[in-house]
Amino acid sequence: MTDDTAGADGMSGRRSLRPLAGVLAAMAVSLTGTRVSAVALPWFVLVTTGSATQTGLVAFFEMAPYVVVKALAGPLVDRAGPRTVSWTTDLASAAAAAAVPLCHALHLLSFPLLLALVAVIGAARGPGDLAKEVMVPEAAERGGVPLERATGLSGVTERLASTLGPAAGGALVALLGPLAGLVVNAASFALGSVIIALALPRRRTAKPAEGATPQAGEAEEGYWKRFAEGFTFLRTEPLLLTVIVMVSITNLLDAAFMTVLMPVWAKESGNGPTAIGLAGTTMGAAAVAGSLIAAVAGHRLRRRVVFFAGFLLAGAPRFLVLALDAPMGAVLAVFAVSGFGAGFLNPVIGAVLLERVPRRMLGRVNALGDSLAWAGIPLGGLIAGAAIASAGLVPVLLVCGTTYFLTTTLAGLRREWREMDRPGARGALKQDREDSPARHGADLTT
Repeated sequence: MTDDTAGADGMSGRRSLRPLAGVLAAMAVSLTGTRVSAVALPWFVLVTTGSATQTGLVAFFEMAPYVVVKALAGPLVDRAGPRTVSWTTDLASAAAAAAVPLCHALHLLSFPLLLALVAVIGAARGPGDLAKEVMVPEAAERGGVPLERATGLSGVTERLASTLGPAAGGALVALLGPLAGLVVNAASFALGSVIIALALPRRRTAKPAEGATPQAGEAEEGYWKRFAEGFTFLRTEPLLLTVIVMVSITNLLDAAFMTVLMPVWAKESGNGPTAIGLAGTTMGAAAVAGSLIAAVAGHRLRRRVVFFAGFLLAGAPRFLVLALDAPMGAVLAVFAVSGFGAGFLNPVIGAVLLERVPRRMLGRVNALGDSLAWAGIPLGGLIAGAAIASAGLVPVLLVCGTTYFLTTTLAGLRREWREMDRPGARGALKQDREDSPARHGADLTT
């Protein structure tokens, strides 16, 4: 496939860190804005409506389009190129995010209009996030950066955003109100779009691999054939499917925690939005440390051990410490431990995915995998809001924490996990890069 990161450096064979630096900078900016909004938007809905159910509904209307559009965008990213998709969708997200405070200031923001605007934000964010993920391995290859290190740096970027975003969001909400956080979110999307458009080289026609089908012939495959090819490949990968199912459950629980459980806990405990930002910042800072270790030494660690240990620390303890009504110092300590464990997860998952998926299919397979893993996220806020309304906060926290623990421990009994440490995957990927794209089909295994 052709790639928007193919520019002068790539065509001349010289290594350059510029594409990777540009992708990581754009990710940092847009993700920081998203994390600010993750504090500001639920708090805005909660204080203006007083309803945990409506807060969960807003989260659903943002994340459901995110998941659906991201799943369908894979062939588009493979065909049009991730650079173009990234900067255009970031601009669309910026416009929709800016419309929320603008309409509120003009007294035009009804609840249905708010739902429509957050749906547009989610629908644009999905392809934008996917495009940036797809650009990471190609940019790393152009800079001669090892895959584990590149995914580790991507993880560090995400964790830094998770550190700065909640802190900024909590401070903005406390000082200026939640709408200030939404303005920052819009500005972050706009800046991310500019970075991708200017820092990454423009698209050039890449030389087809030896024996590959010409680009025009590839276009004749059509959208749905490309989509089905990615789905068929994913079905041949039991390890990837098991990871996706497990992560989809934990993502649902994490979404319930961040969009409803944490805001309701902050309001009922009297700690306010500042506590949300402080807890998120503490967890994010610890996650940065974990991600840095993964970036530097991840290729020397046993992935399976790191993966399950990370989930053990990152999951259930957060729910339980809030349910126990522990003092703020204890909450921050638990969030720090959870963040450190979480910092190792995405680098491991990213490296396994990028090793096992053919490069030309990376967009569509990554889109399908991410969307399936995120399928429960839109339901997290809805379920949590309805459960709190009927049972109260503490029982819901206990049930969610227990479910998280059982999911991340019982899943480890499946035999597919042994393939996570299998070194042959790297050799398979290397061979894949040397082969024709026509070689890959439903029967391809690594």
